[in-house]
Amino acid sequence: MQRARFDPLRLAPDVRELLAAMAGSGEPPLESLPLEARRAAYRQIGARLGGEPLPVREVRELLADGPAGKIPLRLYLPDQTAGVLCGVTVYLHGGGWTLGDLDSHDKICRRLVRASGCGVVSVDYRLAPEHPAPAGPEDVLAAIRWLARHAKSLGLDPERIAVAGDSAGGSLSAVACQRLRGEVPLRAQVLFYPSTDLSPAAQDFPSRCENGAVPPLTLELMHALSSPFMDGFDTTDTRLSPLREPDLRDLPPALIVTAECDVLRDDGRYYRDALRSAGVPVEFVEIPGMVHGFVEMAGVLPAAVDAIERAGAYLGERIGR
Repeated sequence: MQRARFDPLRLAPDVRELLAAMAGSGEPPLESLPLEARRAAYRQIGARLGGEPLPVREVRELLADGPAGKIPLRLYLPDQTAGVLCGVTVYLHGGGWTLGDLDSHDKICRRLVRASGCGVVSVDYRLAPEHPAPAGPEDVLAAIRWLARHAKSLGLDPERIAVAGDSAGGSLSAVACQRLRGEVPLRAQVLFYPSTDLSPAAQDFPSRCENGAVPPLTLELMHALSSPFMDGFDTTDTRLSPLREPDLRDLPPALIVTAECDVLRDDGRYYRDALRSAGVPVEFVEIPGMVHGFVEMAGVLPAAVDAIERAGAYLGERIGR
């Protein structure tokens, strides 16, 4: 597939300014860095561009039982009346299944707590290349099962659990809804520019051609991140490609947020269409002029603040008091 020439004027003015500053910083592109340096550089995106960490009532470090040992979790609790169980969103960070951790998305989780009035639990699932597929997805499923069992002891309502995530974390959120259907009563899913198809069929998505050269997630970087995760695994497996799931009936209602100038734009569009065809209620928002990863940049992009606020309102309606 021949890559289309991208017109920078499609970008929102503040995004153009930000990308120009990043290009002029002299920092090497992520795809050129060795793994540990790439992870450190990715962590700095939220540190530099995510704004101030908003205060929440309490933050606790937890450990859930997982298929290969303990899974670190971070629980954020909202202001609320003592003794009242609160709804909770399980947040799954992005990073292409190879980057990201509890710290890289700390500011997003704090914003989501404030916007929703509900608790948030962030999951430090295993990453590739040390742990290729299906390690990460299986950790996520185990963590949600553990949370459902222990929710009340943590001040959380086991009947009011939602999932949310960005990019790879959006994919993992979709996977969790599919795999835990009928087992854990998930009430909602929020998917920020999710990856929904890692199979060869996705190479023909128009956004792969239109936006393949648009930073920060170029096609080159996308392949560099996802290849270690997919290593030797069937890419049509729905733990990697939730869009390939043939039966999407009875899944939780969804809010899907995409970015117009994102290589993964059509992953979100097509998953929206598939969910709606299966009778699942979907709210869909595509942000003009935005790029992949923008919700991590709430300190410099007002659209990121708006998107998280909208997600918080959506979750508050479904798992709030």
